[in-house]
Amino acid sequence: MESNTIALLVMDMQTGILGRLPQQGEAIINKVADAIKAAREKNLLVIFVRVGFKKGLPEISPANKMFYGFKEQLKGASLGAFMQISPGLGITEDDIVVDKKRVSAFSGSDLEMILRANNISSLVLTGIATSGVVLSTLREAFDKDYQLTVLSDGCADSDEEMHQFLIQKLLPKQAGVITINEWKIKA
Repeated sequence: MESNTIALLVMDMQTGILGRLPQQGEAIINKVADAIKAAREKNLLVIFVRVGFKKGLPEISPANKMFYGFKEQLKGASLGAFMQISPGLGITEDDIVVDKKRVSAFSGSDLEMILRANNISSLVLTGIATSGVVLSTLREAFDKDYQLTVLSDGCADSDEEMHQFLIQKLLPKQAGVITINEWKIKA
């Protein structure tokens, strides 16, 4: 597989979400930063995906149980601070940042257009939460015929038991599941 057809997706690694993983936050950022460095050294496309909304969050309906809870939490809070991608990842002005409106990285975003414009056929997934953005993006990308790899130690979830179940049992049915170090050797 040609490396110029591979993209590393760094999903939901933003301050508003990392705050929900106080024990794991710094460790996951350091691991994913290592994966980003390796991807850049191999000239792979790195795409940062974040949950992003307009001022006032008009995209969120009361019918959406999960996101409406976000809307209530973010009232009066700084939306910009919530959406900020962790500086520990080494994001630059030139990096591609995709704003999504729901759980999957494809939902309400221009991700697929960016992937197609860059002839990307393989995705390497990292993100928070394994049971959220990683699972939803993997399922949608699988249905779109992307070749998929999940970096097991580049994902985290507030429910460690769920994370382990997904990494060990469910995700391997649709993707290669390997560690960042294994991927760095293979990529």
